[in-house]
Amino acid sequence: MAHLDAQYDVITLPGYGERAARGDDLSTTALAERLAVQIKETPAVLVGHSASCQIVVAAAVAHPELAKALVLVAPSGDVTASTWATLAARWVRSAVWDSPGLVPRLSRQYFRTGFPTMARAMEAARHYDLAAAVRELSTPTVVVRSKHDHLAPPQWVQQLADKAHGEAWTLPSGSHMPVLTNGRDLAAFIGRCIQSD
Repeated sequence: MAHLDAQYDVITLPGYGERAARGDDLSTTALAERLAVQIKETPAVLVGHSASCQIVVAAAVAHPELAKALVLVAPSGDVTASTWATLAARWVRSAVWDSPGLVPRLSRQYFRTGFPTMARAMEAARHYDLAAAVRELSTPTVVVRSKHDHLAPPQWVQQLADKAHGEAWTLPSGSHMPVLTNGRDLAAFIGRCIQSD
């Protein structure tokens, strides 16, 4: 956000920056509807990171008038690799590339959201077929990953971009947290989408 030369809103949702109440529906489609009602100015460039990419896509599929473009950053959502064991192994292989300096920033977010809420959100997210959903998009889409991101490997990112008739890019450094480590690069992609007609 420090590098983004445009007006923006950060929208948090249960499981994604907010604690969920006991009865909250954390399915991707339910959260996409919550997102849709909070988008103030349309059409907007919708940006998601990791599992929130699924929510952004679901919102754009259900409400195409809301989205000018999508930027999917380090998307998870590969149902062929969504067991807890696979996700944990990929997370570990990604995390070793991250700076220990990210831990305090991530810890604050994780404690604010709450680990039970995060677990519920991830359980719901890992069953949403993002590859199938992006085929329904009518919105220009850019999919971005970092070089050492094993949760969003290159073949997965390319597959999503191809199915969305969009673009796939790999940043030359970083892992699964490019929103914290590659802000200038991401801001450039977002800015290009904002300025496109």
